[in-house]
Amino acid sequence: MSDNQLPIVGVACRHLRSKGMYVTGTMNPRVDDGAMGDGYCWCNKTQNMLGPDDQFVNRDGCDASRPCYEQVL
Repeated sequence: MSDNQLPIVGVACRHLRSKGMYVTGTMNPRVDDGAMGDGYCWCNKTQNMLGPDDQFVNRDGCDASRPCYEQVL
């Protein structure tokens, strides 16, 4: 994390995926694994970089503010 970035504190959508999740093996949406991957994210529902709401997916934006968000159970 660079000095000008704020830490991510929210829980990501359960459909958010990133390369870092597979590199670290944690698959924990409460943890920002982006530093371990290349930062590329995708939605597991749409299988691409756009979510069901046609907005880009990313670790700090796939949260409860989006209509397609689903909480991790």
